[in-house]
Amino acid sequence: MPPALVAHDPYAAPSAPHDPYAAPVAAQHDPYGTPAAPPAPGATGQHHHPFGAGQPLGGWGAHDVTPARPGPRWSRRPARLPGRVPRRPGPGGPRKKRGGLIALVAAVALVAGVAGGAVGVAVADRDDTSVSAKADRSSTTVQANNTQKNEPAPGSVAGIAQKALPSVVTIKAQGNGESGTGTGFVFDTEGHILTNNHVVAPASTSGGKLTVKFADGSSYGASVLGRAEGYDVAVIKLDTPPKGKLTPLPLADSDKVNVGDSTIAIGAPYGLESTVTTGIISAKDRPVASGDETGAQASYMNALQTDASINPGNSGGPLLDSSGAVIGINSAIQSNASSNGRAGSIGLGFAIPVNQAKWVADTLIKTGKPVYAKLDVLRNDDYKGDGAQIQTRDIQGQPAVTPGGAADQAGLKPGDVITKLGGSPIENGPALVSKIWTHKPGETVDVEYTRNGQTATTKVTLGTRVGD
Repeated sequence: MPPALVAHDPYAAPSAPHDPYAAPVAAQHDPYGTPAAPPAPGATGQHHHPFGAGQPLGGWGAHDVTPARPGPRWSRRPARLPGRVPRRPGPGGPRKKRGGLIALVAAVALVAGVAGGAVGVAVADRDDTSVSAKADRSSTTVQANNTQKNEPAPGSVAGIAQKALPSVVTIKAQGNGESGTGTGFVFDTEGHILTNNHVVAPASTSGGKLTVKFADGSSYGASVLGRAEGYDVAVIKLDTPPKGKLTPLPLADSDKVNVGDSTIAIGAPYGLESTVTTGIISAKDRPVASGDETGAQASYMNALQTDASINPGNSGGPLLDSSGAVIGINSAIQSNASSNGRAGSIGLGFAIPVNQAKWVADTLIKTGKPVYAKLDVLRNDDYKGDGAQIQTRDIQGQPAVTPGGAADQAGLKPGDVITKLGGSPIENGPALVSKIWTHKPGETVDVEYTRNGQTATTKVTLGTRVGD
């Protein structure tokens, strides 16, 4: 965060998180809906992913899932490329060179002005009409009409931002020795605010505190209503909702978004409230596992990818389309680390599609608990081939395929490699989780898999898991 504009780092490092990539452990839920294998060394309990850093899964070395292995590939943790920060120019050479450059630019500008004058005279001399000296010196500046108003054009970015900003809030969370700043937006007139789970996680503990600040500067206390760690979605509610002030942002159909569509992101990057950036949808259905800089993963999404500038503090804010409707919740970025270890935008931001976020939010408002679809298998993250392999054996007494579960009823066996789900190619285990969670429990999906080198298909009716 820029020194003079200090706001608590919305992505302050949390306690060591549980690693969804680790082998399963008894009595813990696997993202597929069955107990997972033992956590990787050093992994601990609940967490949030304060950096909101994400990584696409598949196609970029996604099969490398070693937690502690940094590098420029798309591995489990965001790529961190080494680099140096240029030193501030000191007195002497560099400053003199800069001054020389300015002088050169001034000289060129001056010469250009003289040349332009000469051209003007030459053109005038060719005209038989005499021109007075006073006319030669007259200005050619054109003054705009006095009827011009300081109002944004209909449908412009300025117009969309002006309409949306009153419904976008900055969220400050404190608790358990942590604090952070993120973004959210008005979900309904009842005082519900939609945001990321990792934004409000510091305030989810006993004694936690949430403050919601609107664009006009007014602030209100709030409480966490429900959190879905796996989806990275949370709903908070204003303690005393202001009457007549809450205008929900309209929600678009994120399934109809196209690559190349314009996007507008609103948030508080590095604590700079009500910041508006623009870009396009640069990819759809991007499987992303998001987590913190330790390499542990906390959530999965089949994301909308955008090149709109998104930085720490944008998390939880709306990604809008060209009509001003919400198409996603800005949640994660892929970034090279700066010299101080903080992430910054390189034009790869990821948003949770709003269709999924709305369903999760509605569930949290009704029950306070998240609900996930599950396949009832243990996955083998040591598998290096294409696709997601079901474990070949039981792990600590937990069967690779749960008897009577969704996969078992569909005829899947230990060692099967799932290559497609719902018609979408599956690169690896985490990508399979991202795709499963785009579906609701009880939905029936087509599954393509290989067994002993032979390709087969089946239909799976997904099971249900309640809670994180």
